[in-house]
Amino acid sequence: MTDFQQPSLDDGGLDARYGFAKRVAKEAAERAMAFYVRRGSLAVAHKGDDLQDMVSIADQDVEAFIRGELARHFPHDGIVGEEGGSDGLQARCIWVIDPIDGTACFVNGLHNWCVSIGLLVDGEPLLGAIADPNHDELFHGFVGRGAFVDDTPLQAHGARHVREGLVGVGTTHRPGKEHFLPFLHALLDQGGQFVRNGSGALMTAYVAAGRLIGYYETHLKSWDCLAGLVLVREAGGRSSDFLRGDGLLGGNPYLVAAPGVYEQLAAMIGPSLDAP
Repeated sequence: MTDFQQPSLDDGGLDARYGFAKRVAKEAAERAMAFYVRRGSLAVAHKGDDLQDMVSIADQDVEAFIRGELARHFPHDGIVGEEGGSDGLQARCIWVIDPIDGTACFVNGLHNWCVSIGLLVDGEPLLGAIADPNHDELFHGFVGRGAFVDDTPLQAHGARHVREGLVGVGTTHRPGKEHFLPFLHALLDQGGQFVRNGSGALMTAYVAAGRLIGYYETHLKSWDCLAGLVLVREAGGRSSDFLRGDGLLGGNPYLVAAPGVYEQLAAMIGPSLDAP
């Protein structure tokens, strides 16, 4: 087993990691874009029997790039990656990365995908960066320092009722999908509207930016949302207890929302939101 040392966590060490996340997210997104423009020639496979869960050579290449940068700059930090698995989870600093969040959109020519890089310190989300090269936007944030899209501060929506904005939604073939249609029914009954763009990281960032008033997913993985959880917190939004239990590796039901509608949306979801 690798001998992981405890990193320096003074302000300099944390600042270095924040700068790293922003830089590498942008560089990884540029690398992914080079594959995207020639996506017709990419080899694409499905993970197991889930035809919704795709992986391409681009995902693998971009994650290898991010892991290589981490090995160079922070070799003693742990990592959880969608394609390469986890290592060093006993470290105080654990990076949670998704090289291309929204692979199905990526391979089908839809501009709803991004690179997501988040950091846990002592088990809590501390910073994150989400790079969207199709719209030339970098969402980023650091606990206690705010959240931004490029240099513009993010602020959650001021909605007090679901009628006042759009709710992002998502589901897969994983357990929990049976809760999806009842939620949509309840949302529509109360005058709400919904969208799905295929990227959990982007929809979380849009909640932080006030573009969506909420986002519910019946079951999400940590690499899809860890970076975005920091943004939502710093933008004044609320989130469910995603990291409870085996959330880091196994995922959980997921809700982020503007503060004025969080309870309303959570009530529509019901007890399944907090189920193990």
